[in-house]
Amino acid sequence: MPEGPFVKPWMRLIRVHQWAKNGLLILPAAAAHLMPTADRIVALGTAVISFSFLASALYILNDLADLEHDRAHATKRHRPLASGAIRPVPALALMAVLGTTSLGLALSLPASFLAAWAVYLVLSVSYSWSFKRVVVLDVVALSALYTVRVVAGSAAVDVPLSRWFLAFSVFLFVSLALLKRTVEVGGARTAGKEDIPGRGWKSADISLLQNLGVGSAVTSALVYCLYITDPQATELYRRPDILWIGLPIFFYWVGRIWLLTGRGQVHEDPVVFALRDRVSYVVVLLLAVVVVVAS
Repeated sequence: MPEGPFVKPWMRLIRVHQWAKNGLLILPAAAAHLMPTADRIVALGTAVISFSFLASALYILNDLADLEHDRAHATKRHRPLASGAIRPVPALALMAVLGTTSLGLALSLPASFLAAWAVYLVLSVSYSWSFKRVVVLDVVALSALYTVRVVAGSAAVDVPLSRWFLAFSVFLFVSLALLKRTVEVGGARTAGKEDIPGRGWKSADISLLQNLGVGSAVTSALVYCLYITDPQATELYRRPDILWIGLPIFFYWVGRIWLLTGRGQVHEDPVVFALRDRVSYVVVLLLAVVVVVAS
């Protein structure tokens, strides 16, 4: 069995902690109140693993493409490839294995899932090699990568994707993408730098990023309000009025994470922050209780 010090750089390279993002694939089935049959569990499990392996392969590609910029970055220079802990050739070999396995799993699912998988692949490669250096377009691409996961989850179990749910997701993911850029720009500003290596944003843009991010978060809350007043909600929930309790809970979470970001207390990807934040777990639990009681 390999020792921890050997395994750790490889785990960091493939970003195992980022696999949590692929839990988004489960949300369409949960939102549609589908019964967890064996076939659906297998399909969703296969879809999550497929996207996790694909994402890890693409993280390796991104690190290879961004190697020089990462070496000049205050924190990214500690990444396995940038620091030299892992050489490019073995990383490429692992990328090929992960990508091939992911494709094999995707081929076992409906054609619509494979289409979403392909869109994610093309969008991710485009982001790594071009989009991330173009202001605003980088944020659009990042949020689209989150949204494609939701679409793929819908395709995996062949459940129609609610337009309300899709609209809510888009605005929330735009907010999180803007938050990620705000953290990066804030870090550069603290270090006294005007430009961010490999990005088009400048430290002077932080106010715009914050305004756009908070605005997107508020819009997602508005979409939530519109959904729970729509007839579609009354068909899915026996007590839809209970869903109003979820609004202040959700608004508290997005408001808090943006507040902490503005204070310079968020130093990482918002998903990574949420995974390490006890308050986020409490919020998710409370929202789940609200949905169960309303059902």
